[in-house]
Amino acid sequence: MALCKRGVQCCVTTIIRCSYPFQGISTVSTYTPILAYSRLSVLSCRYYSLSQGRLGIFQRASERYEKFLEHRFPRLYILYTTFVKGFRLMVHDVRETKRIRMKMLTQDVSLKELPYREMETIILFRKDMIKAIPLVIISIPPFAIILVFTLMCLFPRQLLIRHLWTPQQQQDFQRLYHEQRCRHRENILKGVAWSIPHIKEWTLRSHLLTLISKVQSGAHPSVKDISAVRGVFSGQPLGLTGMDSGHMRLLCSHLLLNPWLPGFLLRPRLRAKALDLLYLDQALDTLGQGQLTDAEIREACYLRGLNPSSLTTSQCREWLLQWLQLSTQLTGLTHFTYRQTWVQILF
Repeated sequence: MALCKRGVQCCVTTIIRCSYPFQGISTVSTYTPILAYSRLSVLSCRYYSLSQGRLGIFQRASERYEKFLEHRFPRLYILYTTFVKGFRLMVHDVRETKRIRMKMLTQDVSLKELPYREMETIILFRKDMIKAIPLVIISIPPFAIILVFTLMCLFPRQLLIRHLWTPQQQQDFQRLYHEQRCRHRENILKGVAWSIPHIKEWTLRSHLLTLISKVQSGAHPSVKDISAVRGVFSGQPLGLTGMDSGHMRLLCSHLLLNPWLPGFLLRPRLRAKALDLLYLDQALDTLGQGQLTDAEIREACYLRGLNPSSLTTSQCREWLLQWLQLSTQLTGLTHFTYRQTWVQILF
């Protein structure tokens, strides 16, 4: 035991000599392990204080730099703050998605069993990654990052994820996407009208013709009006399996999907889009829209095809309530995935 203590003393003394050679330490007996530990503690405190001081200096320099940009270059300051906040949100989404994926693996939970906010995070993150992965691949070669930054500045709507848009860009791009949806809606309704003679039941023909006339005139159909024709979209000619490729391309354009894929790839994409909407509606109905903030209500309306920029929050909540009343009726029906897509067209 004495040998072990002596060995520890010698090792600690060697450390002290290396740390403080200027103090002229020559004997082992003058430095005990307790004294050596106190010396090392002082060193740790000094290093910690130095690190905290450097961090404070960096924060003050960053604040001064932001104030300088805000006063001298206001447009550059907006881009700078947007990039910083967007990068933080993107990192937060990556961490949240990783946590949710681990939860799905460990607890054997599927996407449709997740809570509403976690499900929305997964769906939106997947959409962002589809846009970001091509940029990452392009930036791999040397000096290609300059080309990537140039493309990002020239085409922010097509290449940047939503977190890296400025507030003004978010409003402008949402308006452009809404206009794109509206351009194809008229052709889609005409395609539905042309299919009316192929519907066997006369009652469904009459209800569908009345509904299309109401929508084309600019009136907002009620939940009862759309529920009366829901059986039309389960079979021919408006069912997913019987729809021609031209009409599916119009639907993909309306839903902001790539319409130029082969026909055998359009059906799975429409089905996946409809399932995402259906699972979100089920999770939101379980949660209750009263639990959502105003910003989340507007985001939910936009995700379902409504432009909330010209509506009040109460109007958005009323529209979303009617949407959920109609959407929850489709869960037990045949081919509900395709009809979930049609609800967004007509409603």
